[in-house]
Amino acid sequence: MNFRTSSFAAGCFWGVEDAFRKIPGVVATEVGYAGGPTSNPRYVDVCTGGTGHAKAVRILYDPDVVTYQNLLDTFWSIHDPTQKNRQGPDVGTNYRSVIFYHDREQKESAIQSKEELERSGRFKRPVVTEIIPATVFWRAEEYHQQYHEKHGRAGCRLVGIEK
Repeated sequence: MNFRTSSFAAGCFWGVEDAFRKIPGVVATEVGYAGGPTSNPRYVDVCTGGTGHAKAVRILYDPDVVTYQNLLDTFWSIHDPTQKNRQGPDVGTNYRSVIFYHDREQKESAIQSKEELERSGRFKRPVVTEIIPATVFWRAEEYHQQYHEKHGRAGCRLVGIEK
């Protein structure tokens, strides 16, 4: 198989993971912490904002079934990318909007997709999503993995606001 990896942060990682898991061609997902310098961060530490990490989802997908552009389209649709460090009631740098690219092709696609979204007029405010290289991804504690499938949907929701 020729599976590829992508990573996104868009607020509460439980809901973000749940949205991506429903896409045909997504082979596996895991939630964790990305984009910060602290080694082996724990949930309680990330929630303070002191580790520099965003709550993120790493996705393994089959590009013969789903394209990276499809994943980007889902990413833009499930949160408000005009919020700097906030999604719905969740506030802090750990809830920021980020595309972590894994190669040059993903970087170029992400930049183009963001530019197209900005030109579309869909949002009245500027899109503040960061597009940065994927670095170390720290897998979150097991109780966070596939949280909605295990516990239902209480606890966070996706914003998906059209403005």
